[in-house]
Amino acid sequence: MAEAIYVGQLKTLKNDGAKVVKGGKHGIAVFLHEGKLHAVNNRCPHMGFPLHMGSLCDGILTCHWHHARFDVKSGGTLDPWADDVPTYPVEVKDGEVWVKPTPHHKITVEKLQNRLREGLEQNLGLVIAKAVVGLVEAGISSSEIAKVGVEFGTKHRQSGWRSGLTILTAMTNILPKLDKTGQILALYQGLVHVARESSGMGTRFLLGALPVTNGMESQSVEQFAKWYRHCVEVRDTQGAERVLLTAMELGSTDVQLADMMMAAVTDHFYINTGHTLDFHNKAFEIVEHIGEEYRPYVLTSLLPGISNVSRSEESHSWQSPVNLVKPLNEAFEKLEDTLKAEKSIETPDFNESALVEQLLSDQPIETIQMMMQALESGVTPVRLAQLVSLAAAERIARFHTQNDFNDWITVLHTFTHAHAVHQSLRRSTTVELTRALFHGAMSVYLDRFLNMPASRKPQPSEAVKTLQDPLELLEIMNKQQQVTEAARWVMTYLARGGEKGPLFNILGHSLLREDAEFHSFQMYEAGIVEHDYWAGEESSLSVRAQETMILAMTRYLAGHAPTAREMPHTVRVAMRLHEGEKLFEEE
Repeated sequence: MAEAIYVGQLKTLKNDGAKVVKGGKHGIAVFLHEGKLHAVNNRCPHMGFPLHMGSLCDGILTCHWHHARFDVKSGGTLDPWADDVPTYPVEVKDGEVWVKPTPHHKITVEKLQNRLREGLEQNLGLVIAKAVVGLVEAGISSSEIAKVGVEFGTKHRQSGWRSGLTILTAMTNILPKLDKTGQILALYQGLVHVARESSGMGTRFLLGALPVTNGMESQSVEQFAKWYRHCVEVRDTQGAERVLLTAMELGSTDVQLADMMMAAVTDHFYINTGHTLDFHNKAFEIVEHIGEEYRPYVLTSLLPGISNVSRSEESHSWQSPVNLVKPLNEAFEKLEDTLKAEKSIETPDFNESALVEQLLSDQPIETIQMMMQALESGVTPVRLAQLVSLAAAERIARFHTQNDFNDWITVLHTFTHAHAVHQSLRRSTTVELTRALFHGAMSVYLDRFLNMPASRKPQPSEAVKTLQDPLELLEIMNKQQQVTEAARWVMTYLARGGEKGPLFNILGHSLLREDAEFHSFQMYEAGIVEHDYWAGEESSLSVRAQETMILAMTRYLAGHAPTAREMPHTVRVAMRLHEGEKLFEEE
């Protein structure tokens, strides 16, 4: 009994009363109830209230803080939001009561994963937060944690892939930029948005592939792509799903599937203000994280969204006062020959800075011509996509706050679409996907009035001579509409030699401490990724581009802060519970 803890004499224990003893990090409450001894962790697993202050009746222990109920014998809860309470072995020897501080059932990784699933199913934020904290502290990889959310979100939302899964994917992508607390917040935010978006939305069942018969293996990828594009064209989601699943079953690679699907969503211009292409890119990104065995549910989850999308070539703004549709279609007729034409092996002599300025101009026809000239001169579609992304980020960096607040989202849509095109072309370059470069460029043009007047680029503060603490940026963003102030702080920080690693971490926390809306997550992730591409090269545009991405991120995030911050508060509660802090006491 050396490891056991002495409780007291059996005869002195009061029936239904509790004796609390010290056991490990937490106290253990020992009850004598209906003639039998029971021992439980004295901290309510919901939010840490001391259970010895609760009531015990008919074998049910009730916490008086939120009325969570527990079977005093097993520790099992009747309330899914509360978690089970650990129980401990109790022994009586020579009239003395002893309790062993090792619980009957340890919290395992499997149990935490199950609790995460239950939290998603019941849409319980605190349950999700506690599971994420436990899994991260147990050393479980982010891809394994995200996998639980992706599996749930792609199956339990009949309407398919939307913002929740996009947020989860984006946050999984940028975890290396964050400290451990930031990583917990990022995974939690993504998973909670998946749970909220899926709540009450019904289960999605796969239709299944077409019957695979002898000789069907010889069916060309091009044939499946043709069928698939036709189905998408006529908004036939069921036909598209069966073709897609059949292509997977017959061994199509991720690249082949991406080419097929991206061709279909670029047959029309800038569909659904860029969201559709962005969602497709994110779906392929998450498959890279969690494994191709999840492709059937992940990729088919994109299809419900094709049934009702806007096609920009049908909109007035793309036809008048300047008809953008006709010159774009004329350019697209030449794309295949342009991309296949033999190029010089020398580095293309093309003025990239001039192209970026042209993209930002009010001359769309000349922009199309200059983009075609760039491709003809040997600029790759991937590089051109990077330049379009830079121009789109400039719109955000120059966005004037006198514009309508909702117009932040207008310039954001263009940037995230351009980023998705860039990422997708890096995966596979096709003639069809290259069209999306031009769609994005025209959206940059249409956003030009949101830079009239253009916000001035802030200059470093001359009054600040020493390097600032990145935490100062969080303090600035505690107030509304500190867009200019936050941007000036960042420019000063960089001018004084501040390291970008801590800055990106703090920008991440400025996002994750908020009840942020969908587009803010997109802004942070796309800005970080595009910045890192530019940081990895030495070119005449590199310094400007890195600065633009940082300014765009900072200004957008500052423009959308602060909020009520309820979601991060839930994570702080979960983290304090995990560390064994007492939440019920006054600070």
